[in-house]
Amino acid sequence: MLSSTFRRATAVASSRLGGSSSIARRTMAMGPASGGTISDELLTKLGSLSTQALVDGLWVMGWPPSQIDGARPLHPSHKCVGRAVTLNFVPARPDIVQDKPPGPDSPEYEAFEKCGPNDVLVMSSVGPWESVGGDIKFLRLKQRNIGGLVTDGSVRDTDEIINYGFPCFSYSTTARQGPAAMQPWECNGVISVSGVTVRPGDAIVGDQDGVVVVPAKVAEKVYNIAHGREVIEGIVKEELTKNPGPPGKFYPFMSGKIKPESPLGKLLATKGITPANSNQFEGSADW
Repeated sequence: MLSSTFRRATAVASSRLGGSSSIARRTMAMGPASGGTISDELLTKLGSLSTQALVDGLWVMGWPPSQIDGARPLHPSHKCVGRAVTLNFVPARPDIVQDKPPGPDSPEYEAFEKCGPNDVLVMSSVGPWESVGGDIKFLRLKQRNIGGLVTDGSVRDTDEIINYGFPCFSYSTTARQGPAAMQPWECNGVISVSGVTVRPGDAIVGDQDGVVVVPAKVAEKVYNIAHGREVIEGIVKEELTKNPGPPGKFYPFMSGKIKPESPLGKLLATKGITPANSNQFEGSADW
């Protein structure tokens, strides 16, 4: 990933060459970091859904896996929803340590200051057991009233972080120091977290089952599919509670593939859910 420092250096090199070097120009070929914007209203609606429903919504759309495997809640009470502010770590090297902006100008503190109640800081570690931070650094996140912290690395000073009160999802906990293994290098670039792409502004939703990344570009569509699925699952559970029996009569089902004449389709019709008002039926999918 290109850091902001490297991009500036490349721009200078290109200008000195009069823009005639195809190699210099090619190094600048990058798409936008953010994929779109998510309103506060939509963010709240996404946060009202389970991570399972959101994963299913992206799955039926044909999008790649969206769950950050290994990011587990630090405490059973932790749930989060917010727009991603990203931070990328790179393996430590003497010149990396020398060139990284020092002190308060470090990319990690730049990321901290971008965070607020509707933001989740997503930190890409170089390894699951490396520490992305502890109580002194993360005190600032408490002061910023951050919406959450998610990493595929580990955190330290666990008890204190839990006491800070903000939701935290990490691979594990550790007593290790992080700087010897990795350095924060770029704020708000496109990152990979446990193999899942995260762009700044994507919706990050976390609960006891894990953390899901909802791309900003399709967030409204994902919500519509996932919400529809949760409504149907509630109806199925209600029916099976009233009339106990194997769930296979109604479940599982594929969004956009429910046949109106199927047992599930007929059950939904009794609740007023039909192809005329739902995108869950065969021929009604709008994605």
